[in-house]
Formats: sequence, C-alpha cells, structure tokens
Amino acid sequence: MNNRAIVVVLLLLVAPAAAQSITAVKVAEGLGKACWVGMAPMDDTRLFVIHRRKGITIVKDGNRLPDPFLDLSAEVSTNTQGIMGMAFHPEYADNGKFYVIYTDSNQVSHVAQYLVSIDPDLADPDSRVQILGPEPQPAVVHNWNFVEFGPDDKLYIGTGDGVLSSDNTSSNSQDLGTIFGKVLRLDIDLPPPYIPPDNPFVGVKGAREEIWFYGVRQPWRMTFDALTGDIFLGDVGSHEREEIDFVPASSGGGANFGWRCLEGSDCNNFQGCLDCDDPRFVPPIYEYHSHDEGMCAIIGGYVYRGNAIPDLQGAYFFGDHCTGRIFSFRYDGMTMSDFREWTDALEDGGPDRIDELISFGVDNEGELYVIDDDGELWKIVPAPCAVNSYCMPSPNSAGLGALMGSTGSPAVTQNDFTLTTSGAVPQEFGIFYYGPDPVQIPFGNGVRCVAGGVFRLLPPVTIDSSGDASHTMDFTNPPHPNGEIHPGSTWYFQFWYRDPGAGGAGFNFSDGLSVTFCP
Repeated sequence: MNNRAIVVVLLLLVAPAAAQSITAVKVAEGLGKACWVGMAPMDDTRLFVIHRRKGITIVKDGNRLPDPFLDLSAEVSTNTQGIMGMAFHPEYADNGKFYVIYTDSNQVSHVAQYLVSIDPDLADPDSRVQILGPEPQPAVVHNWNFVEFGPDDKLYIGTGDGVLSSDNTSSNSQDLGTIFGKVLRLDIDLPPPYIPPDNPFVGVKGAREEIWFYGVRQPWRMTFDALTGDIFLGDVGSHEREEIDFVPASSGGGANFGWRCLEGSDCNNFQGCLDCDDPRFVPPIYEYHSHDEGMCAIIGGYVYRGNAIPDLQGAYFFGDHCTGRIFSFRYDGMTMSDFREWTDALEDGGPDRIDELISFGVDNEGELYVIDDDGELWKIVPAPCAVNSYCMPSPNSAGLGALMGSTGSPAVTQNDFTLTTSGAVPQEFGIFYYGPDPVQIPFGNGVRCVAGGVFRLLPPVTIDSSGDASHTMDFTNPPHPNGEIHPGSTWYFQFWYRDPGAGGAGFNFSDGLSVTFCP
C-alpha cells in the first residue's frame, strides 16, 4: 500500500460524535433547605424553588424575590420532612392551579391544591383544597415525596413506605390496602376522590384504587421522558442497593418494583413475599451499592431534552446525595449505553461545588438544573469555548515541524472558525482532519494526535511558499452526519501533509488542536 493510500484509509475511518463537554453555572444561592425547582407552563422567566421548611420562593434573573410565593412555615417544622414537591396544572396559565405535597408539624401528610392570586408572584393561601390526605405518618422518614403531571395530564404522587430502616418486619410497599410505598395516579379534573377509571386496581377488593405502581421504598424522584413518555424512577435503598426503575410509556400501571421482598437485585424474601424470581417483579435497569465510595442515596433526575447540548439528547441524568456525584446513561427500553460520570466536569473551577445533591430540575426549554443541600441552584450548560494546543509536532524536511492554530470564533453560531497551520513543507499538499479522541501515537514521519476515527476536511489544501495553510469550516455542512459540531462538544484537530524530503513514510503531522465549541 502506498503512502497516499495509507492516509486515505486513516482519514476515511468514521467516528462516533465527540463527547459533549458540559459544566455547571450557579444560578442562585442562599435558598436554604431547597429540594425542588421548576417552571410554570407558558412562563420562561421565573424559577420556582421549594424550601422544605418554609414554602415556595421565586428566583428571577438570579435573584430570589423578597416575598415567598407560598408561605407554609406555620404548618411544617424541623422535625418532619416538610415540603417535598409541587406541580403546576397543565392549564396553569388559564386556571392558576398548582399542587403541593408536604408533611406537617403533626407528622401528617397532605397533597393540596392552591390557586395563584391576582399577583402572579403570590399564591392565594386561602384557596387551599385538600386533594389527598390528611394521612398520619408512622415514622419521620419515607413520607410523601413528589407530585408530577404525566403526559396524560394525570397527577402522579410518590409515597415512601413510612418504615424506619431498622424495622425489618413491616412491608407496606407490598400491601395494596395502603398507599404507603406506592406511586399513585389521580385525575384532579374529576370530582373527589379523583380516581381515574383505568387505574389498575379499580374495583379490586381490598386495594386502594389510587395505586398506579407499588413495591417502592423512598421514590426520589420520578420523571417522564418529555419525548417518549417513558418513566424513570429513582428509589432509595436501605442498606445495600440504590436503584433506577423504568416503565415504558406503553406499559400502563400495575408494576411491582419488589421492595421489601427485593432490594434492587438482592433477595430479602421475607415471610409473605412472592418468590424473588417471580416474573411479576419489575427489576431495576440500574443499581449501585448504597455505600460504595461514600455513596448513600440515589437522586433520580431527568432525561435531557433541551437544545443547548444537542449530543446529550436522550441521556438520563441522576446522582447520589452524599457524594454529589452525577452520572448519565441512555436507555432504549432494552439496552443501557453511553454511561458517563460528569462530577469533575460540573465543577465550576472555584471553591464552590455541587455537594449533598438534593434534586434535579428542568425548565420549559428542557434544560437541567441541580440543587444541593447548601441552598445553591446550578444549571448544566455547554462548556465555554476553549482552544488549546496539545500533542507534539515532529521535525520535517523544512524545519522544526508544523504547528496548528486557528482564527475566527469557536462559537458555532458565528460559523467563521478557520484552522491554520504553519511550518509545514512548502508547495506540498495536506489535509486538515478531526476526530473525537486525543492520542499520541508515532505514525509515518510524525505523531498522530487524533483517534476514534476521523473526518477529512476536503478539499486538500496546497501549502504556500511560507509553509502555511488554512481551512475555514462550515458548521452547517459537516463532512459526515456523525461529524456535526454542536455547542459544548470537544473535537481534536490535526494537519496531515506530504513530506517526501524527510524520507521514510513520506508524510508528516502537525501538533494537535483541542477545541471546545460554544453557542
């Protein structure tokens, strides 16, 4: 095979898309015991944040408004789990209804409906309507956890099993006669008790008709994929396993996730349990040991469906409370792929960091937020633009070697990014190319700095009499669909060129250029 054929084979290899590079920026701080963040439908200007000991506040332009949207401090106390979640009615813009789930100072849980007042920054506390409860809690942990509207416009409610970790006898989660340890489903547009007629246990003797799923311990939290309607649920374990459960949108209700007979894939097999291999149990799609490397409690998140970080479309984000570690993976209903940890990437470079992760959130654009137990609110964003040299050039027949550079902006919307090289062999030809991974491997007369498959930037260029060459990229016309460059992605660039005067293979390489693109 001749030298030209070697490089053609090299440059025709097709790569997967480059790994997306992300970071986290602090949106607000001083939010106290925050545990939930979200937006109201048709309102992209305000973030609603729950302080679980006080109520609901609004963050606008990075600032917390001075008056709470809803003050519940008189109803909750430091001795209870307090306010855990809220959900806006899908028609909130027209009817002003929203729902709050909390446990009061008497250790009694509620789901209540409220109305916004004539002032959009203030709720009407006198509009309260009890939707579910009051329900006395048998313990101060594993109380009621979330409210979430599904794509069917039904209200889904997550309830803990109400059992202390030291209690190895109670099994509320497997008891269809109680709403503890369940995911419930209500149609709040029906008259009380709001039971949808297609709930799986409607008419079943001894069963609570609100139940949609069961066999959970401390569901924190559940979300619907905004594109597919599939359900992802993080369930906090006891002493051994943390798990993520999945139900496809087409499956309907009735799933049994196994607690207390199962903890993840571990069999407890208490008296009265089904056999742990019973096919009626729905196994988790992912689990980890509760105390591996200091981890302790899973924090369920969201499937990313925003536009700012296109290559992460469809990735499910979750994390761990004690360590603040954040991960993502993709799941197509059968297979998990693209598992990544983002903890280091989400450090902001300063003294602050996301620690004691409490919850994820999402805005109306599908962008992700993170809340930690320091009362800080963070947003996950594409990493800022960055251009850096790496690898090393090799001496060539014209001098010390070719160096990569650039002009224009690595901002994708500018579309004026130009790759340059200097110090190459005059009057020879070369090709700029790029790929998703950096390496440093001797090859030909030089060092190959790009791996993972590569994309050629055609046509080849002729090096001028000064040893310089350039290529202006067109982000709207990638060389291959897998070579599209998106904001937040990092790609690695290099210049291959003919160098017959050096002998040997007759070709050489520049050093490498690492570029993180931004919007």
